[in-house]
Amino acid sequence: MSDRVIPLVDQRLRGLVARVPEQAIAANGLLGDTLGRPLRDLRISVTDRCNFRCNYCMPKSIFDKDYQYLPHSELLSFEEITRIARQFVAHGVQKIRLTGGEPLLRKHLEILIEQLSSLRTAEGKPLDITLTTNGSLLRKKAAALKAAGLNRVTVSLDGLDDTVFRAMNDVDFPVADVLGGIAAAREAGLGSIKVNMVVKRGTNEDQILPMARHFKGTGVTLRFIEYMDVGATNGWRMDEVLPSAEVVQRIHAELPLVQLDPSAPGETAERWGYADGSGEIGVISSVTQAFCRDCNRARLSTEGKLYLCLFASQGHDLRALVRGQASDEQLASAVAHIWQKRDDRYSELRASLPPDASSGGRRVEMSYIGG
Repeated sequence: MSDRVIPLVDQRLRGLVARVPEQAIAANGLLGDTLGRPLRDLRISVTDRCNFRCNYCMPKSIFDKDYQYLPHSELLSFEEITRIARQFVAHGVQKIRLTGGEPLLRKHLEILIEQLSSLRTAEGKPLDITLTTNGSLLRKKAAALKAAGLNRVTVSLDGLDDTVFRAMNDVDFPVADVLGGIAAAREAGLGSIKVNMVVKRGTNEDQILPMARHFKGTGVTLRFIEYMDVGATNGWRMDEVLPSAEVVQRIHAELPLVQLDPSAPGETAERWGYADGSGEIGVISSVTQAFCRDCNRARLSTEGKLYLCLFASQGHDLRALVRGQASDEQLASAVAHIWQKRDDRYSELRASLPPDASSGGRRVEMSYIGG
C-alpha cells in the first residue's frame, strides 16, 4: 500500500490584496455576487486554537505540541472585528456566527458579543448572533454569553457513546461534560439550540440512532453533517462519506419523519420533522447534494482575511485596510468589490474536478475559518 501524502500550505501566509475600487460602492443592503446571491450571513473565526483534536478537522498528527498558532498581535482585536462587521451589516448581513477553532478559548469573548449585539441592520433590527462550540467550556460560560447578547448556540457532538466520542475528539474528553454544557445553555435561556454531528462512515455511523433517540422531544435540533473534504490535513476520502439520504432512511425506519420547508433562504440544512410532532432533525449534504446556488455566507478569518467559500484556497486581506487607516467608506467599498466578483460554487463542481483538485490539497483548513 502506498503512503498517503498530505501537502501542507500555511494559509495564514497567503492572501489576496483587498483593493479599494476607484469609485465608491454605496452600501444599500442589496449586495449580490455574479450569480445573484445576496450577502446575508457572516461567519467570524475568533481563534485558530482548539482544545480538541478531531481527526476530521485538527488531527493530532499535524496540530501537535509544536504547531505554531497565530501570535495574539496577528489576531483581529474585538474593536477591529466589530468595525469590519459593521460594514458587512450595511451590505445586508443579518446573522453573525462566531466560530474558531474553539471560540470559547478566546478570552473575554463576551465583550465582542456585547459589541456585535449593538449593531443594527438598515431596517433597525438587531442581528441574529450565534456561536458554534465543541461544548467543553459551555457549562461555565453559557450564562455570561446570554447576558452579553448571544441569541443561539450550536454544539458539535459526534456521538453519545463515551468511547466513540473520546476517540473522535482524541483528547479523551467525556461526552457527559458536553451534555452538561448543552443543559447549561438551555438553563441560561439560549434559544433554538442545535447539535451538529459529523458522520464518518466506519467511525461513528452507529451513533446516528442513539443521538436521534436522545434528542427527540427535547427541543434541541440535531443535525447530521456529511464528512467534508475541507482543507488538506484530514485525509478525506469519498468512501468515508455517509450520504444524508441514508441517514434519513435509517432514522425514518424507527422514528418516522416528514419533510419540512426550509426555515430561511440559503438554509444549509434540509429539515425533517418527527411524524408525531416531537421535534425535528436536519441534514447538511454539501458533498452529495450541493447547495451552492443559495449560499449567502462570507467568512472572516482570525487575522482578518475574507473567504468567499468554505473550500477556498485564498482570502482577501481586510486587516491590511483596517490597520492601514482606510476609512469606513473605503472598507465597505472593498467588501462590496470582492463580493460582487464572487463566483464560488465548489461543491457543485466537485464531481467534474480532476482527482488532484478534488482531494483538497491546497484548500484552507476548517479550523482556520470555521465550519
